[in-house]
Amino acid sequence: MAWGVLIVAGLLEVGWAVCLKASDGFSRPWPSVGFAASMFASVYLLGVSLRSLPLGTAYAVWTGVGAVGTVIVGIGLLGEPADWRRLACMALILAGIAGLKLVSPD
Repeated sequence: MAWGVLIVAGLLEVGWAVCLKASDGFSRPWPSVGFAASMFASVYLLGVSLRSLPLGTAYAVWTGVGAVGTVIVGIGLLGEPADWRRLACMALILAGIAGLKLVSPD
């Protein structure tokens, strides 16, 4: 259960990053509200997952899911480049997340 909560928290991190971009420096109210709501929910769910997961593992997975998800959204929706170097770096992050999950005591 904690891993599922942590993944949702990471996906909400993607949400707040996208809303932050869409807020145009907090000059647009609805994306700014979306940023605040998804950031609060993301950090709250991270805290819930920390009840049973190790801090270092949970934090690394949370930021990794957020980073990879945000890059995917940037490529898929915002027209950011998808060259092999960016994709290789994403693969390294995913390998790190998988490795942390495999060695986690939970």
